[in-house]
Amino acid sequence: MSRRARILALHGGLLAVLFAAQFVLPAYHHGNLARIMVLASYALGYNLLFGYTGLLSLGHALFFAAGMYGMALSMQHLEAAPAPALLAGLAAGIAVSALLGLLALRTAGVAFMIVTLMFAQAGHLTILYFGEWTRGDEGFVIAATRRVLWGIDLADPVSRYFAAWGLFAVCLLSTLWLVRRPFGKVLIAIRENEERVRMLGYDPFLHKLGALVVSGTMSAAAGAVYGLLFGYAGATFASVQYSIFPLLWVLLGGAGTVLGPFVGTLFMFYLIDLASGVTTAYMLIAGVVLVALTLFAPQGLMGEVRRRLWGWLP
Repeated sequence: MSRRARILALHGGLLAVLFAAQFVLPAYHHGNLARIMVLASYALGYNLLFGYTGLLSLGHALFFAAGMYGMALSMQHLEAAPAPALLAGLAAGIAVSALLGLLALRTAGVAFMIVTLMFAQAGHLTILYFGEWTRGDEGFVIAATRRVLWGIDLADPVSRYFAAWGLFAVCLLSTLWLVRRPFGKVLIAIRENEERVRMLGYDPFLHKLGALVVSGTMSAAAGAVYGLLFGYAGATFASVQYSIFPLLWVLLGGAGTVLGPFVGTLFMFYLIDLASGVTTAYMLIAGVVLVALTLFAPQGLMGEVRRRLWGWLP
């Protein structure tokens, strides 16, 4: 079997398994997996910037929240239907990521991390400041009767699952396609040696800006869909916590691997879920496991699989 065929079989097989899981999972895990797929889509967006381009952002919650609030505010205050509300969330993500990219990419390294963190905190504080419109930390609920897209009731667990699966499938296949294209190869080259890329005649700034916009748009799509499927938007999703989560998911699953974000999100979600059933100090258990993984699988779970078994993994 050729490398291309193996890659398509592996990623297509994962999507097929997730599709079939809808029919056999109990209600609790059914709901969990729907949430995991949306959050994994967010992590896929983050991985494109961090894992493939080598830009460590500490402000990705800004994009997630931009998509969520672009969707939710247009439904709450403009009486928009779900379809145009989702488009508003995507537009907000594109605009915010392009603006942040034009400003933040003038820096590099630690400075880039700090600038993205500052922008994300500014976004969080803006949501809190305009609490009359956003309801701040309290947030607001999107009524189930309004979450009907093209006649499909997204408040229904089955419809919600398939919507989450659809988003994840689009993000996964888009990432797989992008990183195998010349644009994706240039991003990987920038991660490895930016000066050499410049010597070869490519413009690193434009490629990094493109990566940031695609990453921010994918993250915003995840935020908009999350708010619509689960019927809630709140300032918590714009906090530092939601900028750190995708970093942890990507590191655990394997930065620079297409499947890593999903594996990392799934692993961490159930690690915390199972540990919280054992003790109230569940974060201590989670912390010990995370430290052990960092020591014994420094490239992440899928990164180690690629290093030890399947060197063809993208």
